[in-house]
Amino acid sequence: MKKIYMKWLAVAGLASLLFSCKSDLETEPIELQTLDQIFNSKDSAGVNAERFLLDIYTRLPRTYNRVGDDYLDASTDDAISSNPANVSVLQLAQGLNTSENYQDNQWANCYSGIRQVNIFINNIDNVPLKGKLANGTGFNAVWKSEARFLRALYYFELVKRHAGVPLLGDRVFQLGDDIELPRNSFEECVNYIVSECDAIKNTLRTNPFDLNFIERPTKGAALALKARVLLYAASPLYNGGNIDASNPLTGYTNFSAERWQKAEQAALELIDINQFELLDDFKSVFITQGNKERIFSRQGGTNVNIETANGPIGYTTVVNNGRTSPTQELVDAFGMANGLPITDQASNYQEDNPYAGRDPRFYATVFHNGSQWLGRQVQTYEGGADKPGGSKQQTRTGYYARKFMGNFESLLRYDDVNHDFILFRYAEVLLNYAEARNEFLDAPDEEVYQNVEAIRERAGLNPFQLPSGLTKVQMRDIIQNERRKELAFEEHRFYDVRRWKQAEDLFNKQVHGMTIYKTGTGTIYQEVPVLQLNFNKKMYLAPIPFYEVIKNRKMVQNPGW
Repeated sequence: MKKIYMKWLAVAGLASLLFSCKSDLETEPIELQTLDQIFNSKDSAGVNAERFLLDIYTRLPRTYNRVGDDYLDASTDDAISSNPANVSVLQLAQGLNTSENYQDNQWANCYSGIRQVNIFINNIDNVPLKGKLANGTGFNAVWKSEARFLRALYYFELVKRHAGVPLLGDRVFQLGDDIELPRNSFEECVNYIVSECDAIKNTLRTNPFDLNFIERPTKGAALALKARVLLYAASPLYNGGNIDASNPLTGYTNFSAERWQKAEQAALELIDINQFELLDDFKSVFITQGNKERIFSRQGGTNVNIETANGPIGYTTVVNNGRTSPTQELVDAFGMANGLPITDQASNYQEDNPYAGRDPRFYATVFHNGSQWLGRQVQTYEGGADKPGGSKQQTRTGYYARKFMGNFESLLRYDDVNHDFILFRYAEVLLNYAEARNEFLDAPDEEVYQNVEAIRERAGLNPFQLPSGLTKVQMRDIIQNERRKELAFEEHRFYDVRRWKQAEDLFNKQVHGMTIYKTGTGTIYQEVPVLQLNFNKKMYLAPIPFYEVIKNRKMVQNPGW
């Protein structure tokens, strides 16, 4: 019997896995097979090799209720958990984490995936795969490019949390190897991810809408990842003047406007392949698999998980948990259907009827008092069916999260809905392009206007056009607000506010809800504080896990941790 010991977590250095030898193509669990079985030189179909590749996909990011059963956004100014005892998001929101208990630690998961990728790309050429894509690319090259995309994405997940991290290249460390590796600089990490995206973009699958391969990355996915990482790299947190301006691990040590231009060009490269488009119906983007706005997703299944996790709690035909309570700050950000903020005297906003005439995305994102759902109106007034008081978990802000749910306004029960984890979609790319272009120009030009207005037009704002003659700062504020509305609960707000270096203000304040009273003469709306957010400078970056620092003398901790 031959035994091969593998150290799955090269940097984390966790437990190794044991592979035992059996018949060449026996379909036993992949973790019990030898490398010779997995990358079999007689297996032209690559059965076991593909199983190994698909296992790497299981480490892709999840979204939705993943942080202690809450949205990551519940640790921002957009929402709070309806469960006040949820330690996970509360610690993130109030700065109570340490390097030993950071509540969104993905270090081990990502490095495990990176190691699996390195094993795969070092061995896949032993498999004589037959078949090619329509463009002539053989499946060995396609599968290898898929794995390299996953590795680049796992590195980005680390970089957006920690900034510079150790880059392993294609190395596969074994027991006994020296794995006391230093962190690479932020710039080296960004350049590596970008170079990987460029190297693989033309050897990936070409059709992102093929339901038979819906989870596999295409050229569009590689370009979307490249555009996002360059946008982050150009942003104030990293582009000179960062939290430790003399430290190359945490960003560039000098400011360069050209970094915004690189981000703009990367987004434009994706736009110019003319493969993706905005769906007419905003809600359908999230529940219709294979639609032309989705660029890359992790499959999440067909179920009612989001509905039951986050739906209003007062229904008898279904059991909902009302897990997420959007804040008044998010509600106010949506503005009116005429495109004006509620603070504009011309907006027609009515304080005694605050949910009338709002941005249509508001109704697709938030349940408010009076929303239609499961055959009746949602009741979040005091004593209402969905805010009855007492010990039952319920909204703490007068709102519930509606986004990502099926169209159950008039039905009495839920039916299964597609709930994939959408990691990249076209609306974000348009906003990335507009933000980056606006930042390197002296003032926004027609291209900036067109891309922001495309988002507003699809949203149903009328008029969707922006005033002419906006300054760079004015357009920046609009773009940032459009990102907040368009991408709510998609795990962007947590990182956007950080990369804009605004968290010491926006995440260091009291957030509010709306208490609603029904009276004999009408309805009273009273804004009330619900949670104090706390943020200090060190929280711009997540800590390197404590267990990594104590066992690796070359591992430098992030500032303040």
